Amino acid sequence: MIHIENLSKAYGERVLLDDVNWHVKKRDRIGLSGANGSGKTTILRILAGQEEPDSGSVRMATETTIGYLPQDGVAHHGRTLHEEVSLAFEELLALKEEQHQIEDKLASATGDDGEHEKLLERYSDVMEHFKRLGGYEIDARVAEVLRGLGFAPEDEQRPTEEFSGGWQMRIALAKLLLARPNLLLMDEPTNHLDLQARNWLEDYIRNYPGSVVLVAHDRYFLDATVLRITEVGLSTLTDYHGNYTHYVVEHEARMQRLRQSALRQGEEIEKAEAFINKFRYQATKARQVQSRIKQLDKVERIVVPPQRKRIRFRFPDAPKSGRIAFELKSVDKSYGANAVLKGVDLIFERGDRTALVGVNGAGKTTLIRVLARDLEIDAGKRVVGHNVAMDYFAQEQAIALEGSRTVYEEMAAASPMAMIPRVRSILGAFLFSGDDILKRISVLSGGERNRLALAKMLLKPSNVLLLDEPTNHLDIESKEVLLEALADYEGTIVFVSHDRYFVDQLATKVIEVGGGGVLSYPGGYEEFLDWKDRRAKGEQVSIPDKRSGRPKSAEMAPAGRRAASDNDTPSGEAPPAAPRPSKTLPREKARKAAKRANDPAPQRDPMAPRLRQAPPHDRQSQERAARKTRKRIAELEKDITQKENSIGALEDRMAAPGFYDDRAQADQAGHEHKSLKTELDALLREWEELQVAVT
Repeated sequence: MIHIENLSKAYGERVLLDDVNWHVKKRDRIGLSGANGSGKTTILRILAGQEEPDSGSVRMATETTIGYLPQDGVAHHGRTLHEEVSLAFEELLALKEEQHQIEDKLASATGDDGEHEKLLERYSDVMEHFKRLGGYEIDARVAEVLRGLGFAPEDEQRPTEEFSGGWQMRIALAKLLLARPNLLLMDEPTNHLDLQARNWLEDYIRNYPGSVVLVAHDRYFLDATVLRITEVGLSTLTDYHGNYTHYVVEHEARMQRLRQSALRQGEEIEKAEAFINKFRYQATKARQVQSRIKQLDKVERIVVPPQRKRIRFRFPDAPKSGRIAFELKSVDKSYGANAVLKGVDLIFERGDRTALVGVNGAGKTTLIRVLARDLEIDAGKRVVGHNVAMDYFAQEQAIALEGSRTVYEEMAAASPMAMIPRVRSILGAFLFSGDDILKRISVLSGGERNRLALAKMLLKPSNVLLLDEPTNHLDIESKEVLLEALADYEGTIVFVSHDRYFVDQLATKVIEVGGGGVLSYPGGYEEFLDWKDRRAKGEQVSIPDKRSGRPKSAEMAPAGRRAASDNDTPSGEAPPAAPRPSKTLPREKARKAAKRANDPAPQRDPMAPRLRQAPPHDRQSQERAARKTRKRIAELEKDITQKENSIGALEDRMAAPGFYDDRAQADQAGHEHKSLKTELDALLREWEELQVAVT
């Protein structure tokens, strides 16, 4: 589709690309990876024709259409949302306009000179072309994309200038997706999307009929959408076939081989140079010396990329809080007529790692600000637990830094006296070393500002962290370092993040915010999605009875609601689905956790009358049924182990170097992996149901 040949691009003395050859084929899904400033955006702009290379050429197939989504800076005005995104159908709108023109001409045309017949013939051609291109589906396609990106139906008639910067970028993305160019170029498309919109975009890109080249700092998004990673660095482009997780493994193996080769080459060069220096002035060795000099001149030196400094930090230890960190009792919060929280009851216990999820504007930031006592509530009660030492990272934290201060001055101003001697060490851990600490905050990039705001959180110990979008502007490596530090943190965490991988790895509890209420789901984000999927299908589940703790069967409630009980509150807790094996737990541990969850301790009312013993024949039939159930459970556990072993062996094969070089083999393995996972899920679901039956 597109071929880059001998392309070079430099800014002053800084060479981004040097004599590069690269290609994009039909249906390619490519993610560009590399350090900030390596040239990823430059490549997209060159492919989009918005920037010219210094030398070389970009050749593309005929009839290639290109759509480009920049990182930011897009604004729309003068039209409604529906009118603006409908501009993506330029050809169809032109055909529709021609239809109207022909209709006007037909009203006044006469049949004497054959004009009427010609107009009718042209009108038929235009109508047929309009229908073939999907002209009658414009409104349906517009609605589908706008709903997927989080716009409400009533937004379609709003003027575009009423939307904020993040929503302006969503409008631009909607137009781009509706236009369906052959080649889709996207620079950080997930920056302004919530989790639901990201999940929708993943599916859209996977099924997109054209080629896609994108830059993203969301690891899960890259894993879900791309089939090839192109690394930008050392003034060249290096391809790795597979998703981002495969790239990380392959890249590290390649770097290891490169370092070893560079080490061996360095030793050989040192030996040659030592020989030259030792015998340079001896006539008897002149020929050998000259031979080695010529050999050294011909050697192409192996260049190893400098290893990026890695942030390493640990949140300071703090005294333990009480068992309850926060409690909200019938809390209301409104902005004018918009009731964001209505009668919310929630408890956050020590050690919880709670992710707040929901569409943009649902109230996640409001809830976290209420917990942080940064926002007054209209009604209800907010209780902070015993010995709670709280630290709050606001969404605007990086923006709120004092621009006129230097990095060191900002840290020192927020530091207790006892921590002043450690300020430089903490800044060094966050990659502010040497003269970097003297930079004015006003000149820092978004990622540097976020790192500084996170560094300030290490100045005083806390046992509760409230984090509102801490991963904004951080690249993948920085996110993973933050994730490691939070995984080691022993306190309570409540956080909002639109990074799927970050939420997947950190959350042990998910609270869905929306419609003025909240629903609490035990488990991680995968379990949350599984629960919502099963609820949408109307499946039967075991819902713990709050009064007895025993399971009871109930119809799953519609989305956003749950089956009512006598003790229900307006916010309530969603019935916990039986635990599923997750990516972050070994499957055996997950099975044991499921067994524990479905095996509650018996609760007996001492005042209740004793039940009569069942007649012997009834007891015997019950025992036979129990033996049959236990036998089936044993068979299921054996089958589950076999399936898990098969999946493990297949995943080992898929992780082997070069596996994805054979596209057919990779596709077949992907289908086989999906099939095995589906079969395993079915076995686990039956196992869980039988465990409930024997308790």
